[in-house]
Amino acid sequence: MSQNKVLSLIGLATKAGKVTSGEFSTEKSVKTGYAHLVIVSEEASENTKKKFRNMCDYYQVPISFYGTKDELGKAMGKEFRASLAVQDAGLAKAIEKVLHETS
Repeated sequence: MSQNKVLSLIGLATKAGKVTSGEFSTEKSVKTGYAHLVIVSEEASENTKKKFRNMCDYYQVPISFYGTKDELGKAMGKEFRASLAVQDAGLAKAIEKVLHETS
């Protein structure tokens, strides 16, 4: 149930136009200060995970490793996605809350 809630919140944020996805767009969102939460797929390569972990630590953006590339993509209504950035503070907090409840 809570897994579906995370994915539906990602879908809601996407419909609101508050999500960027893909490695380049996610990185740009973090570096320009728009990202409030970064979600990286658990299937992403170790190199990608390390890159985003270090970047989010430096820019003080919360990061979570969640779901498969296919699940993240489907939640956004797109092909598979390895990374995405939520650009709305309220939606980011709601997603973080659900992620912490599941772990």
